[in-house]
Amino acid sequence: MTTDTVRTALVHARIISSSGSLEAVADGAIEEADCVVIEGDRIAEVHSVDAARNPTADLTMDLEGRFVVPGFVDSHVHLLWLGAGLSSVALTDAGELTEIQQRLRDARRALGADATMLRGRGWLFDAVDGEPTAAMIDEAVSDIPVFLDSNDMHSIWVNSAALKAMGLDASTADPAGGRLSRLPDGSPAGMLYERAAHDLGWAYLSSVTSDQDREGHIGRALETFAAAGVTSVVDMGMDEDGWRALLGYAKRLGGRLPVRVSAHWLVVDAGDRAANLAQVERVLKLCGDPTPWLELVGIKLVLDGVIDACTAAMSYPYADGSNGDLLWSPEALLPVLVAADAARLRLAIHAIGDLASDMALDVLEEVIRVNPQWDRRPRLEHLEVVSDLTPARMARLGITASVQPVHSDPAIQPNWRAQLGDDRVERGYPWTEFTAAGARLAFGTDAPTAPHEALTNLYIATTRRSATDHSLPPNEPRFTVSVDAALRHATFDSAASFDADLRIGRVRSGMFADLVVLDGDFLGGNLLQVSVVRTIVGGVTVFEKEQIETHG
Repeated sequence: MTTDTVRTALVHARIISSSGSLEAVADGAIEEADCVVIEGDRIAEVHSVDAARNPTADLTMDLEGRFVVPGFVDSHVHLLWLGAGLSSVALTDAGELTEIQQRLRDARRALGADATMLRGRGWLFDAVDGEPTAAMIDEAVSDIPVFLDSNDMHSIWVNSAALKAMGLDASTADPAGGRLSRLPDGSPAGMLYERAAHDLGWAYLSSVTSDQDREGHIGRALETFAAAGVTSVVDMGMDEDGWRALLGYAKRLGGRLPVRVSAHWLVVDAGDRAANLAQVERVLKLCGDPTPWLELVGIKLVLDGVIDACTAAMSYPYADGSNGDLLWSPEALLPVLVAADAARLRLAIHAIGDLASDMALDVLEEVIRVNPQWDRRPRLEHLEVVSDLTPARMARLGITASVQPVHSDPAIQPNWRAQLGDDRVERGYPWTEFTAAGARLAFGTDAPTAPHEALTNLYIATTRRSATDHSLPPNEPRFTVSVDAALRHATFDSAASFDADLRIGRVRSGMFADLVVLDGDFLGGNLLQVSVVRTIVGGVTVFEKEQIETHG
């Protein structure tokens, strides 16, 4: 008997799925069943609780009342960064400089005498008194280059050896859309912000990373997502290195990945119209021959930075009087979006500040006006602070709000709130405003800028509480979503954001058999106490925490 003809029945389960109806956008209505039959890579049958209990199957798996949900679809991730970050020094919970320094010392000793570099990730701005400097890291590790990615992945903090390795000195100019912190004599002080992080820091790291290492990062990231119940991801920063690594890793596995990957290619403003449009043409050359496991679906553009570093573009200044710059002008942005949209590439735009999202909507409105109508499904990413009219505008234009609940964890909010310093904090992460207006809401994690676990993401979405410090009060609890709505946003809506909702995101006959088996009370309990016990992608188990009794 071949794998393609095997029928496997999951019985005695609590199967829940989004209804998928458009009118359920706000309330997240769900459907329930107690048996699902998998045939090959598809769902063959779904039985309601009132239907016959003895499906025809070659194998029967008794789930003993466990929950089964559609595989989670993480609508915003960075695979290479996550894979690399899993082996970096974890710094998010290091609450002060001395703790960061001690972790770096410990990691340096563990690496041994032959080490050539030390990487860390996740540090928070409020763990350091004042602006971080290379000298602060030098006190802990000075003999090898140290690169520390900030929690939001929009800045890199480095030591003096790293500055030397990159060849940065007082003569190094700030790249467009980026900045180096400086000492009084003009020499770099240790921080690389925005495009400086991309064009100088990560570009250097890419130059000293092998394709074999990158393929290893991809594999580790996908296996980590599978263990979290994530069956599909949308990579939101694809580039030449990442695409080559994905293709190489997929080839090693015979074309089948443990988690489905859809990718948006990062397009940056090169300062020249022809160079910008050439990036779109490059995507078009690469996006042919998609498979059920790997596809290049569109482009991503970054309009601003982040609130923690005061680089997100706001309609009025931060508490210290500064403001973030727009990284694209409307005049440079429009031709790129028009060309990509005309070629049927999907558009995703990073906009954290309200000025950035207002500008994005203005330009998208023009794209929709000038280009022929098609099922384009554009997205705005993050939307941490928005103007009052933004949710309604997005609903009218058919634009998805792609958000990351884990970014609102109260444990990482003090600096975010302090930088705004006014009543804007009371409208931070206003997820329910989008659904109330009729816009689609898709959930992601932005891993590794935040925890990758899908259940942690849903816990914060449904409580606005911290997943790590339970003593903290909830963060603007009026924006919490119900568990059934959260499930929809993390499955069906995330799939619909890139036109995959006819293939994944629901437990329904004919869909890919992408399912997650959960132990614990998913609908009524503490989601942090619910665990993933099995992840099934295309009918094949890709993660198994414990064996489940199966009868032939």
